[in-house]
Amino acid sequence: MPSVRKSLFAAVLVSATALSPLAASAETITGALSKAYQNNSQLNSARAGVRVTDESVAIAKSGWRPTINGSASIDYSSSHLNGSNRSVALTTGNFGIQIDQTLFDGFQTRNNVAAAEAQVRASVETLRNTEENILFNAASAYMDVIRDRQIAVLTEQNLQFLTEQARAARSRFEVGEGTRTDVAQADASRASAVAQLAAARAQALASAATYHQIVGDEPGKLRGASPVSKLLPRSLEAAIGIAANEHPAILATQHLVDAAAFSVKSAEGALLPQLSASAGVSSAYRNTVPGAFATQDGTTNSASVGATLTIPIYSGGRTSAIVRQNKESLSQARIEVDVNRDQVRQAVASAWSQYTAAQQSVAANRKVIDAAQLALNGVIEERNVGQRTTLDVLNAQATVITAKINQASSERDVVVASYAILSAIGRLSTERLALQVTKYRPEEHYNAVKDKWIGLRTPDGR
Repeated sequence: MPSVRKSLFAAVLVSATALSPLAASAETITGALSKAYQNNSQLNSARAGVRVTDESVAIAKSGWRPTINGSASIDYSSSHLNGSNRSVALTTGNFGIQIDQTLFDGFQTRNNVAAAEAQVRASVETLRNTEENILFNAASAYMDVIRDRQIAVLTEQNLQFLTEQARAARSRFEVGEGTRTDVAQADASRASAVAQLAAARAQALASAATYHQIVGDEPGKLRGASPVSKLLPRSLEAAIGIAANEHPAILATQHLVDAAAFSVKSAEGALLPQLSASAGVSSAYRNTVPGAFATQDGTTNSASVGATLTIPIYSGGRTSAIVRQNKESLSQARIEVDVNRDQVRQAVASAWSQYTAAQQSVAANRKVIDAAQLALNGVIEERNVGQRTTLDVLNAQATVITAKINQASSERDVVVASYAILSAIGRLSTERLALQVTKYRPEEHYNAVKDKWIGLRTPDGR
């Protein structure tokens, strides 16, 4: 039996080494997070959404700028003179350019620009929140793959152990030292282990698929990760205070409050007088064939300059309803700030408690594994001298495997919970994690388009 157990241990060690995340060329968790930051399609979509919002500032600023329109028309008509075989053909044309400039619109454009700028700031914070969520999901997927691969290895070890126990039970039965019940119990445990191994391998493949979805690459050999303890606040109270001041979800809703307030002012501006100026030049052309009316033919040029003052008196209640609607939107935006504060506070408290519980679970499971392994070795020796049954050995082995699987889950939970705390307080960023990536800077696109007067191409050339 000792030689058999040694060979079994050697086989298990080879299997564990083949799937071990500690190989020299293994991927690190920071490397996986860097790939997710660069490749994740959801994150790239969110960046495109910010670029869409950037253009709203240029759209709002167009209210300060003139509009220029050109016009051209030409008409041809032919008529037959009564009592005569003669016909007259008349050709007329009009060509002109009109320039309109708003001089005063009740401060609507100014408030629309301010609202658009606040929306851009909100979209940038929303993007930062999305980045943190993607980085957290990548860390979670990374640790899920490590955990599930470890569970698959442990389940395979369990199957090999139970296979040996079934063989030993059958050998003892054949020499009259065991019973048929021992053989049946060992065979049943082995069959159950086969099913558990299939399920564990399937779960490992599912975790790998999730990893690929988030990170954008297949999980090769993954190196074990440690919790980011040095980046965490000293206490739960400190974490809650940081989150209240720095979490991007809260900052985004605060910017949306500003945008809603400016929208109210813009809507109220529709009740004020509107003043605009216009200027234009035009040319009218007329030609009659035959020239019976030649004195009326020729080209007439004209120019015009004017100003228009519009005083709104009553719009059927539409303007007042829009003002009230925007005020309710402002009230809702203020409430959303409180909603997000409550959600962030709950997320911080939950992540902190999970982190603390996982740390305690890791320490407790180490003791459980040591004690269970010692008990298993003792039960095997007692079974060999007839003081224990095969069922006792199987139960002791199940306790060891369960403790090791629980330990793998607890080690995963410690790391994931530490990243969850960073995400919950708004500090799960590429800078703090020291990721080797090119930082995406949304302000570059914003500065490129906010004051553009003309041009169909985007800053990247599309």
